[in-house]
Amino acid sequence: MTDTQLYLISPLDVGGDFPQRLERALAAGKGLVTAFQFRVKGVDNHEAADLAAPLQAICAAHDVAFIVNDSVALAKRLKADGVHLGQDDGSPRDAREELGREAQIGVTCHASRHMAMEAGEAGADYIAFGAFFPSTTKDKGADAEVPDLEIVRWWTTVFEIPCVVIGGITPDNCGPLVEAGADFLAVSGAVWGGDEVAAIAGFAKAIKRD
Repeated sequence: MTDTQLYLISPLDVGGDFPQRLERALAAGKGLVTAFQFRVKGVDNHEAADLAAPLQAICAAHDVAFIVNDSVALAKRLKADGVHLGQDDGSPRDAREELGREAQIGVTCHASRHMAMEAGEAGADYIAFGAFFPSTTKDKGADAEVPDLEIVRWWTTVFEIPCVVIGGITPDNCGPLVEAGADFLAVSGAVWGGDEVAAIAGFAKAIKRD
């Protein structure tokens, strides 16, 4: 089994000193952080592209995949490494046609085995389950089903497509997800809500990479 890796998700505000924070986080997480998702809301593609440019360059310098949240059009404009699709953001097949064979395409599957299998059949490069814990980043309806560890064990035992887990994950609560076989921990608030370097070190220790 491969070691669990970190998939960083940006805060909604990526201006100000955020590029410097990202640089510090990626330097601290060398070999541990392998993907970064650019996630902004309420801005047009032109403004989003301006915000993305310095972050994309930092990711490239650290050999970290730069993934765009929700928007195939923005991913194509930026020549990003990939796109992450929600259930309402279109099909992985269509995204593949737009972005090409090399693009990394991920799909949110909540707590649904059916959605995950459909995404895999449609050509997703990874699937994401969550939210596992209460999260300020990952909005889920009050009636949304919370996935359990069994769905991670099932997926990683039966399928080869990597599995990302998301939602309120911290160094203190990630252990069972790592043990269940999650390929990636998608984290945002736990890193950007405080000292990013200390947070990365905390995850490294929890994943036994220190």
